[in-house]
Amino acid sequence: MDATTDKDPLVQEQIYNALCHLGESEPEEILNSCDEYLRQHDKLAYPHRVIILKAMETVVKNNIALLDKSTAKEVIRDWQQAASDVLVAVGQRFINKVMEEVLTKFQPGILPHYFVMQTFANLSVSNGE
Repeated sequence: MDATTDKDPLVQEQIYNALCHLGESEPEEILNSCDEYLRQHDKLAYPHRVIILKAMETVVKNNIALLDKSTAKEVIRDWQQAASDVLVAVGQRFINKVMEEVLTKFQPGILPHYFVMQTFANLSVSNGE
């Protein structure tokens, strides 16, 4: 997975494809490996983190019926946290665009999802002056 940091888009695409292909035969192992990698590399630049997150998304979508409930629950929580972190990182440069997107998740009369609120709070903290 270290190759996701390669600047060549073809290499990045090959890593994504390889993770997805491996995820077809061993979805839980790949999801756990991606999760562990993201935890160990919490300073990984967001474009590279996105490659791994997208591969995780594809593996989950393609194998949802095969996943153990506990694995799915843990992966979803970790995936949502990582996605929130990516939005906060992008928001340090493009705060208006990220805020527009986050604010669309607030619907009148509906309690927002936990990670929407967490993302909103972290955006405000990371951009506070």
